[in-house]
Amino acid sequence: QVQLVESGGGLVQPGGSLRLSCAASGIIFSIYDMGWYRQAPGKQRELVAAIGSGGNTNYADSVKGRFTISRDNAKNTVNLQMNSLKPEDTGAYYCNADILSSPWRRNAYWGQGTQVTVSS
Repeated sequence: QVQLVESGGGLVQPGGSLRLSCAASGIIFSIYDMGWYRQAPGKQRELVAAIGSGGNTNYADSVKGRFTISRDNAKNTVNLQMNSLKPEDTGAYYCNADILSSPWRRNAYWGQGTQVTVSS
């Protein structure tokens, strides 16, 4: 059974920083794209940042220049460094990964979510 476990959320003042981490565990043959999504109250879940197995990255326009996504393929982890945080960054952040867990089973998995609150 593949699991994604996130950590690192919390309360931070505007302009502050947080680092989110996500670790995949279980039987894993390969991990393709990994990413972070967020969902604010009353809004749809949206892509924040994604990274391919080769390191290519994609960011939402609203976070470009402030957030950095990275991954460690040896440890099956993905991180999101968030700087210059704004109140509009508040929401539940979810880790997502496209994982091959057997030669014939490839699925998208989600973490349980971690709350980020940006407020003074």
